[in-house]
Amino acid sequence: MDITLFIFGLICVIVGIFGSFLPILPGPPISWLGLLLLFLTSVIPQDWWFLGITLGIAILVFAMDYIIPAVGTKKFGGTKAGMIGTTVGLIVGLIAPIPGGIIIGPFLGAFIGELINKADNKTALKAAFGSFLGFLTGTFMKFMISIIYFGLFISKSWEYRYALFSFLY
Repeated sequence: MDITLFIFGLICVIVGIFGSFLPILPGPPISWLGLLLLFLTSVIPQDWWFLGITLGIAILVFAMDYIIPAVGTKKFGGTKAGMIGTTVGLIVGLIAPIPGGIIIGPFLGAFIGELINKADNKTALKAAFGSFLGFLTGTFMKFMISIIYFGLFISKSWEYRYALFSFLY
């Protein structure tokens, strides 16, 4: 059972890293679920303070991911159309086989969204930049937390490797 929890936990922290970039998956909460699964093994001592603090951080980052792009868009004069365009552009950028699509897509999406919302080119460009900046900030924050959780998962697994993988020794 411990190996099953370990494998599912490892899958969760890896999916959490990908979830940092994909708008469908909440990266840090999925990564945290991987940590929880690891701590549910009979080998790793349960540390509820550690799990509580990392859960709090995951929830905070998850909430901030919705706030930061909105603040960036508003600060640069954008509208909801620009934010929707950013999300659509991200999805198209992920699907389209163009290099840098994940970066170009959100920017172009925000720009087109603002143009559809009847903004002039200068206003649309400024709003697209703000929306894009907010998107990059949120994505970077989610990615860093997910990578840290991955590192914590590996560190704790390595610390208890002999007990966790006792069937190998």
